[in-house]
Amino acid sequence: MTQKLSDVIDLIGGGTPQTSVAEYWGGDIPWLSVKDFNDDSRYVYSTKKTITETGLANSSTKLLDVDDIIISARGTVGELAMIPFPMAFNQSCYGIRGKKGKIVQTYLYYLLKNSIRLLKSQTHGSVFDTITRDTFANINVDLPPLAKQQTIADTLSVLDDKIANNSKINHHLEQMAQAIFKSWFVDSVPGHWDYVDLGTVTTEIRTKVKKQQLPVLSAVKTGNLVLSEDYFTKQVYSRDIGKYFVVEPNDFAYNPARVNIGSIGINAFAFSGCVSPVYAVFRAEPEYHHFLSFFLKSPNFQEEVRVRASGSVRQSLNYNDFAVIQVLYPSVNVIRKFNFQYDSILETQHRLNEENVRLAEIRDALLPRLMSGELSVDGLGDVNNGLSHSPLSKAIPCLCDLF
Repeated sequence: MTQKLSDVIDLIGGGTPQTSVAEYWGGDIPWLSVKDFNDDSRYVYSTKKTITETGLANSSTKLLDVDDIIISARGTVGELAMIPFPMAFNQSCYGIRGKKGKIVQTYLYYLLKNSIRLLKSQTHGSVFDTITRDTFANINVDLPPLAKQQTIADTLSVLDDKIANNSKINHHLEQMAQAIFKSWFVDSVPGHWDYVDLGTVTTEIRTKVKKQQLPVLSAVKTGNLVLSEDYFTKQVYSRDIGKYFVVEPNDFAYNPARVNIGSIGINAFAFSGCVSPVYAVFRAEPEYHHFLSFFLKSPNFQEEVRVRASGSVRQSLNYNDFAVIQVLYPSVNVIRKFNFQYDSILETQHRLNEENVRLAEIRDALLPRLMSGELSVDGLGDVNNGLSHSPLSKAIPCLCDLF
C-alpha cells in the first residue's frame, strides 16, 4: 500500500537558546548541529556544544528520544543519524520519529538513507537548499509488513554495527598510542636526552605545484592534514595553482597566520597533496615522523607556539620563528622502539579502515535492493540477537567477494 511519508512519521522542530545568555550554555544536554553528524555513521554520540535545562526550557529546541532520527534540513541537507540518548538540536534540522504500528524506527532510518537523493530533489530556497515539512508529504513509500521491516533493518544494522565497532577499536588504539607517547616522552624523560631547535631537525619545503593535479589539503586540530573542500587543484582558480606548495607523504604543514595557530598537520595519506601558499611546509628525518606528529600536538609545544605567535588581531608565526622552538630529540634507537609499537597500531587501524570502506560499500549496494524488494530477506532468519547471532555476520566475507 502506497502512503505519503509524512503520514507515517512525526516531525520535530529544533531551536537555539539565546547565545548571549551564558546560563543557557555549557550544561549536560548535548545540542546537535549538522557539524556533529556528517560522517555517515548511523549514530551520533557527541556534540560540540551543550545546553542547560534552563536553555532547553527557554528556547524552541526539544529533546529527541533514543533512536529518534536527526536530519539536516537547511544548507547542507540530507545528513542523517540516529540518537543513542536524549539530545536537543538546532532549527536547521528536523527530528523524525516513526509512528508506532506503522514503521519500525531503524527501518525508517534506512528508508530515509535510501531516499536522500529524492529528498534533495524536493528542496526549496533561493539562497539555501531547504527541506520543509511539505518535502516529506511529496514522497510516497511502499511499506512492507512490520516483521519484514524489522528483518531488513536488522540485516543492514549488522553491517553498520560492525563499522561502528571497528571505529571504536580504532579510537581506543589511538588513545593507546597517545598513552605510550606520554609514558615514554612526557612523564619520564631521562635527564641525558637532548632538546634541540626544531629547525635543526626539520627542513622547510617550498616546492611549488606545476601542472600536476594534486589533492588540496588543510591542517586541523586533530593533527593530520585532511582533504579540503576544493579537493583538487583544478578547482582552484587557475592563476593560483602554481603558487600552492607540494606536501609529500609524512611532510608537515601549518598556517602561520590564523587564530588556530597550533593547527599543525602531517600528511598521513599515501599520496602527495598540496596546500595554500599561506602555509609553511617542513620535513623531518623519516624515522622521526611518528614522534614529531605526537610532539607537535603536545600541550607544552602548543603553548610555545601561542607565546611566540605575534599580532594583536591575527596571530602569525613564520617558519624561521617556528624553527627556534625547542623540541625533545631522543636517540634513534629509542625512536625505532617507539616506531615498532606505533607501526603495529597503524597497521591495525589501516586494516580496520579498509574493512569499514568495504562494509559501507556492501551496505550501500544492499540498501536499494532490499528497500525495493529486488533482494528478498526470506531465509535470513532471526537477526534480532545482534551481530554474533546473525546469519549475515558469517556471510560478510562472502558478500565482500560479491560486491
